Amino acid sequence: MKRSTLRLAPLVLLPVAAVLGGGTDEVRSGLYAPGGLGQMAQPAPVAQSEDSLYQVPAYPAFAVELADGPGRGDTEVACSSCHTTRYITMQPPLPAPAWEAEVRKMIKTYGAQISEDDAQKIIRYLQAHYTPETRKQLP
Repeated sequence: MKRSTLRLAPLVLLPVAAVLGGGTDEVRSGLYAPGGLGQMAQPAPVAQSEDSLYQVPAYPAFAVELADGPGRGDTEVACSSCHTTRYITMQPPLPAPAWEAEVRKMIKTYGAQISEDDAQKIIRYLQAHYTPETRKQLP
């Protein structure tokens, strides 16, 4: 029976500093921190002067055309002060009392600055155009 011989590659020992990314001088002198052993360096933030210009492109808002009728302007102004009018058209058709509750919620819960007179105009407008009975289907 023939014996096979297993040959091993020679073991290469590296200095600890080479493995951890530091210099051998740091290891020899006993300075393990704050020299950055085992740490990843990150770039410094870009310094900006007080007269730096920061620009943001226009938000690509989809302009929704609300149904024409009395109260449309009041609704657009009051509602778009906090959100787009798209919130009105993306709702499922709500019953008339639900629209009144929504307007009251916007005033009481979210602090919408809407006078009682304007609130009544908005409620009548929403009830006239966005209930299951009055909402027009899109073509």
